[in-house]
Amino acid sequence: MTTHFSRRKIITQAASLAGIGLASTNSAAQFRVEVSGIGASQLPIAIAAFKGDDLAPQKIAAIVQADLLRSGVFRAIEGVTGLDETNRPDWSRIRALGADTLLTGSNNRLADGRYDVRCRLWDAVRGAELGVQNLVVTTAELRYTAHRIADWIHEKLTGEKGVAATRIAYISKTSGATPRFNLWVADSDGEGANSALASGEPIISPAWSPNGQQLAYVSFESRKPVVYVHEVATGRRRVVADFKGSNSSPAWSPDGRNLVVTLSRDGGSQIFLLNALGGGEPRKLSSSLYIDTEAVFSTDGQSLYFVSDRGGSPQIYRMPANGGAAQRISFSGNYNISPAISPNGKQLAFISRIGGAFKLVLQDLASGTVQPLTETAADESPSFSANGRQIIYATQISNGGRWQEALMTTTLDGRVKSKLTAALGDIREPDWGVFQGSALK
Repeated sequence: MTTHFSRRKIITQAASLAGIGLASTNSAAQFRVEVSGIGASQLPIAIAAFKGDDLAPQKIAAIVQADLLRSGVFRAIEGVTGLDETNRPDWSRIRALGADTLLTGSNNRLADGRYDVRCRLWDAVRGAELGVQNLVVTTAELRYTAHRIADWIHEKLTGEKGVAATRIAYISKTSGATPRFNLWVADSDGEGANSALASGEPIISPAWSPNGQQLAYVSFESRKPVVYVHEVATGRRRVVADFKGSNSSPAWSPDGRNLVVTLSRDGGSQIFLLNALGGGEPRKLSSSLYIDTEAVFSTDGQSLYFVSDRGGSPQIYRMPANGGAAQRISFSGNYNISPAISPNGKQLAFISRIGGAFKLVLQDLASGTVQPLTETAADESPSFSANGRQIIYATQISNGGRWQEALMTTTLDGRVKSKLTAALGDIREPDWGVFQGSALK
């Protein structure tokens, strides 16, 4: 079994606590976002700076633009200034810049300390209004409001929900004489991060529940891997798997009632089903002489995709959700781990070893076609966005001559990537959450 196969999640199935190997650099909770690449077909949109944004703690227009660019669907048209939602634009000038759509607005502080955020979306080609928003929000709600506006625009212009207002979870480790591990919950752009859990022992494998209100994860705080379910809003948590040996790799069923986990209580690492509320006897789903781990449900809940080295090297298999015969799914190379299923159930993202590099790839489940998505060489932990249009993953990038952990997103064709790079630190194991709240209409 290779060293990489035994890292992070899988080290717990192999009962190799010494193999955790997290880097010892400082971590920061805030990110800067860099977008690179050009999509095959992007919608040109001009976003004028909101009137009053320069005096507000959050720049609504800039956040909206960054959200839309990260989606890979939009291309920013610069040069539109001096407009708010009350103005009638000069359409000949807007069209000359190449914009098909225009967003104007204002962000003004009220006497009670709240902010009045107004915006108007225009079809620049026809010179017609597409919609308006008028939202009165607190200072703390400004960034989320910008994300909601971005998602409103995304849905207006594409017919599909945007994911700017969703959240991500990830793990970091700080260095020093007493290293600290943190489970963070942040906006989809990495900003506004809050620590859900801090510990002197490793935390791994965060997984959002289908309702977006809970996180399952593995904590080593009792000096062994134990699976917890954590209520994000309240901080309350409960143990759901603390059996003899290793308890690891939690993943939710689509209805949120159950978790699949990997347990070694019977002497080998196998996949079990247990009640998400905790308690009761786990049901064993796999039985082999090898490591079976990293199980995730199919979108319809009828199947499980998981990693096993039963064929001599780590590969991805599929079996019925209630257990049974397994079918090998991955064939591109001799090392494939970390399966993630797209929300529509048609694609499988995973990490594949290609020429000595560990790369994020995407497999079409109907045809079996596999497409590498990245140029980096140490990719980990893919997770789909709620609309299935992007994937977040962890990787390593070169920064001033040294390697640094980072979170990135990519579109499914690999053309547009966003780097959510902390100033310093070991940052990994992202999981992208579900749609949040009601969409703006």
